[in-house]
Amino acid sequence: MGSIKKAVQFARTGNPPDVVEVIDLETPAVGPGEALIDIEAAAINPAHLLTLSGSYGVQPELPAIPGAEGIGKIVEVGSGVTNVKPGDRVMIPPYTGTWRQQAVVQADHILVSFPPEGDPIQMAMIMANPPTAWLLLKTVVDLEPGDWVIQNAANSAVGQYLMQLAHIYGYKTVNVVRREGFDDLVAKSNGDICVVDGADLGERVKAATGGADIKLGIDAVAGEATQHLADCLVENATIANYGLLSGAPCHLSPNDIIFRNINLKGVWLTMWLRGRDSTPEQRAAVYDELRGYIIEGRMHAEVEATYTLAQIKDAVAHALRQRGGKIVILPNG
Repeated sequence: MGSIKKAVQFARTGNPPDVVEVIDLETPAVGPGEALIDIEAAAINPAHLLTLSGSYGVQPELPAIPGAEGIGKIVEVGSGVTNVKPGDRVMIPPYTGTWRQQAVVQADHILVSFPPEGDPIQMAMIMANPPTAWLLLKTVVDLEPGDWVIQNAANSAVGQYLMQLAHIYGYKTVNVVRREGFDDLVAKSNGDICVVDGADLGERVKAATGGADIKLGIDAVAGEATQHLADCLVENATIANYGLLSGAPCHLSPNDIIFRNINLKGVWLTMWLRGRDSTPEQRAAVYDELRGYIIEGRMHAEVEATYTLAQIKDAVAHALRQRGGKIVILPNG
């Protein structure tokens, strides 16, 4: 028999703060090949909010424990486990359900280990947003140092990581936000240009970049924002869409699709993690690269607030509001 710990559960979908509740959950005994992890930190991402509302592309069987990523320390390992040991700090395997105090996982699903020192909150956010930024920059079009990239929702966690990673690779970024006040955040993230979205975005970006040929647009908003990005791109360019913050379908003019050959491509981390266009060795190499940048402090995300499990309704409500940083849950206080 395992111990009784706290966890967040949702048994129905709807308004996210209304559907989450804290329950007592028995942690199962650790079996062969398994590891027991005390969860130190777990972020709230837009995909989690969509899942709670019932709007995400893949929905779990209910009731379910939310949370797709986190960081924790190994408490116990079962027989036959050699890749981790008690005391190791590790990335929780993807889609474990991390909004809880403890989890038992398959030890061979643990992809990343971290040193015992360092900020667990920054380490907790490696699973989803940093590799999403990597996929957007490295798998959509071929970029060379000095090339320009334009993205919207630049103040998001993915947007921050993307600016930092682009800077590491030598790319230049135009960073589109939906309201004033993010110039300092963009500068801190090593972004090059910060602009507010609008119908005349193409003209303003052309002036700001000196008419640079931009062949990659990165779209997390959809709706009219997709067209605004297209207005900034050179012929034969690609827009990579990975989100729908506007709640509307991507709008793209037939003139751009037909006469300018602007392409629209979807990017979804889940499929990459499940092996579409990737092997376990390739995924491990990407995480190893990103882990190094996080440990060195070259990649990070702004954190606006932390909450305990008991405060989960407030945490989810906060995450739904406009904000300047991530909301992170500390399951064990």
